[in-house]
Parts: sequence; C-alpha cells; structure tokens
Amino acid sequence: MVPENQTQFTDFIFLLFSENLDQEGPLFVLFLNMYLVTVVGNLLIMLAVGFDSHLHTPMYFLLSNLSFVDTCLVTTTVPKMLASFWTQNKHITYADCIAQMFFFMLFAALDNFLLTSMAYDRFVAICHPLRYTVIMSSWFCHFLVILSWSLAFLNAFLHSVMLTRLSFCTNHKIQHFFCDLPEIMKLSCSDTLINYIVMYFASGLLGIFPLMGILYSYVQIASSIIKIPSAQGKYKAFSTCGSHLCIVSLYYGTVLGVYFTSSFTNISWKSTIVSAIYAVVTPMLNPFIYTLRNKDIKTSLRRLMSRKTSSQ
Repeated sequence: MVPENQTQFTDFIFLLFSENLDQEGPLFVLFLNMYLVTVVGNLLIMLAVGFDSHLHTPMYFLLSNLSFVDTCLVTTTVPKMLASFWTQNKHITYADCIAQMFFFMLFAALDNFLLTSMAYDRFVAICHPLRYTVIMSSWFCHFLVILSWSLAFLNAFLHSVMLTRLSFCTNHKIQHFFCDLPEIMKLSCSDTLINYIVMYFASGLLGIFPLMGILYSYVQIASSIIKIPSAQGKYKAFSTCGSHLCIVSLYYGTVLGVYFTSSFTNISWKSTIVSAIYAVVTPMLNPFIYTLRNKDIKTSLRRLMSRKTSSQ
C-alpha cells in the first residue's frame, strides 16, 4: 500500500554503514561469511534435535524453534544488504520496506518470547525437578510456541498497519541497513505521535514483562542452586542453564545497547553498528554458545555426521 498523496514516492534509500565505497567490498565479505555461519550453525542444531530422539525434550524443542527464528531473522535483513553492496543499488520499494520491517519485528519478538519460555523451562527443571515432565508437557511446550507466534504476529501487524497511515515527503534516506521502525518514522512528514505512543507502549509491554519473567526465573534458580550442598551438584545445576544465560545476556545487552545508542548519541552510524550486533552477530553466536557448552548437542552432531558418513 503506497501512502496517499505521494504519487512520486516509490522507494527508500539505505545509507548502510558508510558512504565510502572502498569499505563496501570488505563489508560484503564479512557479512556474507557471518550469514553463512549463522544459517549453517542453526540448521545443524535443528537437524541434531530433529533426528536424535535423545534430544526430544522440552529444552531442545524450544532451542530448535529459537534456531529456526534466528535463521529467519538474519534472512530478513542480510541478503538485501548483501545485494545492496554487490549491485550498488541501495533502493528498496515502499512495499518491500514494510514487509521487511514486519518480518524483522515478528522474528525479533519471537526471539524474546522463546528466550522467556526457555528460562521458564530451566526454572521448572531446577526448582521443581520432580514435576518437570508434568509441567513441561508436550502440549504445554507447543502452547508456548503458538502463543509466542501469536503475540509476535499481532505486534508486527499492528505497527505495520500504523505505519501505512504516515506520509513521506522529501527525505527517503534511511540511516540503517534495513527498514527499522524508528528510522522509518523519523522520515515521515506526518504526525507520528500516535505511532510513537503505540511503539513505546508495545515495546514496554512486550519487553519488560518477558525480562521480568526471565529475571524472576533466574533469581529462583540461583536460590535453589545455593541450597545444593555439594559443589559438583551446584556446577551440574548451573551448567544446565549456563548457555541460555549467556544468550539472554547477549540478547538483552545488545538490545539495550541499541536503545541507549539511539537515544543518547547523534552519531547515526554508531546505532547502525550496534543494531548489526543485535540483528546479525547475536544469532550467529547462539549456535556456538550451545554447541561449545552442551555435550548433548555435540554428541548428537557426531552421531549425525557418522551416520551420514556410513551411509555413503
């Protein structure tokens, strides 16, 4: 849907990271490698969980969903950025921009909800181990995933519809490498007050409550671990949630970095770089964090590789 009264408006223009063309070649190679590593790493986790019956547990079911969402998240932004570097065509149509923004918000919110579900899974496993199989049943895990998708879809759809009411006049240059909602609203020549109110309200509601749930889960987990008498028992309990805690810290650390960078600095490229860490680097690191710290995943990947080798 093209905004009304804008017959000459056709597309936006990405400014990406720099207007220096000499830097675009190295950036293309860097982000291409990061994208390939992200896709391959997350696909390996999904294959390991899917083909190994030992990993058909709530924790790994949620992990495989997180890997799928991370793959979709980087696919939403990185291929278009790579095409812009390769072809020197930094234009994106209005419709494509809205679609990219919708899917980015969808998968970013899903990341948030799935991390919260995984924190609850670890809370039940450590604080209520005898009731774990009853609480984290198959139908409840699927319910958490469906609820996450529903909330994320409604959030992305609401913002996308709200954006279509805005007009864009002369400035169509986006100081970013993808169509991010705040950056798009900055370009509008319409009254964006309602859009900002909805954006901050939704961000607060969908950001604060999941974060509070994660913090509560880990406070309860920490108090339970402290009560374990043996050091080996404490280490074993902590190791079951160490990987998730690393990913949560990385996710919320970069999200807060994006917020504070955009709020307290006028240097746009700094915000763009921090956004790249959040949108590209974090999904790339997730498979490494889980495979390097998780014996079950590494064992499953070895079985998968040996099965493929023996079949040949």
